[in-house]
Amino acid sequence: MTTKHEQILQHILSLEIGHKISVRQIAKTLNLSEGTAYRAIKDAENQGLVSTIERVGTIRIERKKKENIERLTFAEVINVVDGQVLGGRKGLHKTLSKFVIGAMQLDAMMRYTEAGSLLIVGNRVKAHELALSEGAAVLITGGFDTNDDIKQLADEKELPIMSTSYDTFTVAAMINRAIYDQLIKKEIVFVGDIYTPSNQSYYLYAKDKLKRWYELNDKSTHTRYPVVDEKERVAGMITSKDIIGKDQNILIEKVMTKNPIVVQDKTSLAYVAHMMVWEGIEVVPVVDASQKLKGVVSRQDVLKALQQIQRQPQVGETIDDVVSRNLQAIEGDETIFQAHVTPQMTNQLGTLSNGVFTALMTEASSRVLRHIKKGDLVVENLTVYFIKPVQIDSNLIIKPELLEAGRIYAKIDVEVYNGKKMVGKGLLMAQLIDR
Repeated sequence: MTTKHEQILQHILSLEIGHKISVRQIAKTLNLSEGTAYRAIKDAENQGLVSTIERVGTIRIERKKKENIERLTFAEVINVVDGQVLGGRKGLHKTLSKFVIGAMQLDAMMRYTEAGSLLIVGNRVKAHELALSEGAAVLITGGFDTNDDIKQLADEKELPIMSTSYDTFTVAAMINRAIYDQLIKKEIVFVGDIYTPSNQSYYLYAKDKLKRWYELNDKSTHTRYPVVDEKERVAGMITSKDIIGKDQNILIEKVMTKNPIVVQDKTSLAYVAHMMVWEGIEVVPVVDASQKLKGVVSRQDVLKALQQIQRQPQVGETIDDVVSRNLQAIEGDETIFQAHVTPQMTNQLGTLSNGVFTALMTEASSRVLRHIKKGDLVVENLTVYFIKPVQIDSNLIIKPELLEAGRIYAKIDVEVYNGKKMVGKGLLMAQLIDR
């Protein structure tokens, strides 16, 4: 039997793309409370089934394919540029393939404007009409409106015509930034990318007898299994430690570990890796919003994915990528590093930002551990002293020294020099992940 939450999600999936959704309407249609409807709609938004747009409301959208994540929908463009929709609301779910800045003659502009593109233009009504006729959406800059017949054409073509108070080139920069952010997100690995679905993994029911664990163990050679209730919601975990000395006819629910740590498919790989090291867990159940089992993710899955990431080229560059690229080992010594302070690494005063300073220390420490212990680190605690400000274009020397290193624990002292002067010092404590 489906839960109320699942009923609402199924109802949303049955709606046409572009259909407007409200909490009150969903609650009334399905005879449920508005609180339940609100939570389910928020979950649908997280799953990419709906999008909420200011001054428009929540609309049903087409879920993006992973390979198109770098493309923005027109609904996302509206949110990026803080705009409003003048017409063609039913097309907000569509994605733009490219955008064209309309700062040219009409005939030249139309050579670049094609179906699926977005024309960014000012108060030029003829350009609005020609773009819509070609199958392109329109974003009007400078806060201008357009004619009613243009709005009607947008409705007929189901192509959005939108307006924003920003100027043309500011809008182009904002959209470029949003696309770049999407590229960075594309590189972030989530549990949903690597977990083993429940139809390909093994699990037990709470009402099964313990002998069922032995049957699965013979079949799979695994020793850890999620335990679910009659509705397939995760109720516990059972491992070989839980069954030692127990009667094989006892119920699983009597010996399982209750309230286990679970994750969802949108949980990042980095978080899961940290948690597995921190808690000493080998297998984590993956659940949906109603705690129903979707699959499992193992430590082996996580380690394989982490190794794969290190081999992938970077497309969208984060500040950690900038730090990593600028940090080089000194020739002849793999434990001392140098870094050049670029403009991207500074704050508004032109000095090295505290966040980048910390990232340099962490990255240098991580590389030393890889060199000495052949392992990666998960930072547990970091104490940093910023002794002197570091100017732009400075050349830093970073010296991490391994003070203590156990099987799963390490303590590292880090000193940072600009020339012969010490500009910073840190003490880092971390847990180790064996490679």
